[in-house]
Amino acid sequence: MGPDVHTGALSEAAQDAAPAPQTGRPSRFREYAEAILVAVVFALFVRTFLFQAFVVPTPSMEPNILVGDHLIVNKFLHAPRALTPEKLLPRRAVRHGDVVVFKFPVDPRRDYIKRVVALPGQTVEIRDKVLYVDGVRRSEPEVMHSENRIWPDDRNLPDTVRYRDQFGPVRVPLDAYFAMGDNRDVSQDSRFWGAVPATNLKGRALLVYWSFARDDTPGRSLLARIGGLLRRTRWNRTLRPVT
Repeated sequence: MGPDVHTGALSEAAQDAAPAPQTGRPSRFREYAEAILVAVVFALFVRTFLFQAFVVPTPSMEPNILVGDHLIVNKFLHAPRALTPEKLLPRRAVRHGDVVVFKFPVDPRRDYIKRVVALPGQTVEIRDKVLYVDGVRRSEPEVMHSENRIWPDDRNLPDTVRYRDQFGPVRVPLDAYFAMGDNRDVSQDSRFWGAVPATNLKGRALLVYWSFARDDTPGRSLLARIGGLLRRTRWNRTLRPVT
């Protein structure tokens, strides 16, 4: 027969050796505080190293990205390797055509979104609105020109006009990228303020998680604006990949 299992009271010696029962438990406030702290730390980690949300305020990337698009930006590329194993969070170098979010070189407090059209060390040239990279004409089906007029390469014209349609050739620095908006005739981009330093890159635009047509009608009440949320939401753009 196996050993007896006694379910009665402990002996006096056993009682002396037994640990004292816990008389209390963490307060509910402490449990809530710990849960909130964990959630905040996780959210900060995700925002810093993995994903971040951005809102598009200008039409420089139309028709592919609209004013009022809310984007999720993939920050894997710039996350510390020790914190983001490549098997879990695959990385790759920036490529031609990537839509990236970056700190504006002139004012790093502001974020810009543009498309990478030339990589470090490549030569960029624009002639009559046509983009050439290393002397080869680039096919750009995603690009829109809202104005048919082509400004000449005239030194008497202001740079803000002349460089729109005639630019370069200029070699991109080895630690930077040449970025331009898809809506070429209204975009302020590397043609006017130079290449984007690699250290300014924040991530690659991944998808549109919500798109909302702004309503700037003056005098509308807050209740009326809230009531228009559903009507002005562009449902067909929800979860649309950025290409």
